Amino acid sequence: MIQRIQTLYLLLVVILGTLLCFFSPVQFLMPEGTAYVSLQTFDTWQLTIIAIAIPLLALVTIFLFKNRMLQARLNVVNAILCLGQCALLGLYITFIVKGYEPINGMTLAGAEWFPSVWAAVPLVNIVLLMMATRRILKDEALVRAADRLR
Repeated sequence: MIQRIQTLYLLLVVILGTLLCFFSPVQFLMPEGTAYVSLQTFDTWQLTIIAIAIPLLALVTIFLFKNRMLQARLNVVNAILCLGQCALLGLYITFIVKGYEPINGMTLAGAEWFPSVWAAVPLVNIVLLMMATRRILKDEALVRAADRLR
């Protein structure tokens, strides 16, 4: 199981996804320019659920190594979740900067936002998931070719 390269790709998705749960991908500079506010101070439960689901699904996918086609399908579903995470993050940034999401009674309309290194994690996860899917499908083709020869 661990000797397969796709397992290492999926393990990286688990590690990066778990770390993303603890670090904020975006920080906002208050309109007065006095303090930074992280995305974690807002009510972002949808983003939190997706951020937890992605590494869990990748971890489950690692242990489905005997069912390669299901493993490949779950990787595609996980990549779609990562795209949804990117879209939801962009939506939250837009809402917060436009002043739709109040924080402790005050809005951050006109605030500047600064992405951190962690904002790139969903995109890196998509690449890793697609690389793992490609290797899984290569393994499946190899097994089918070996079955034809017998």
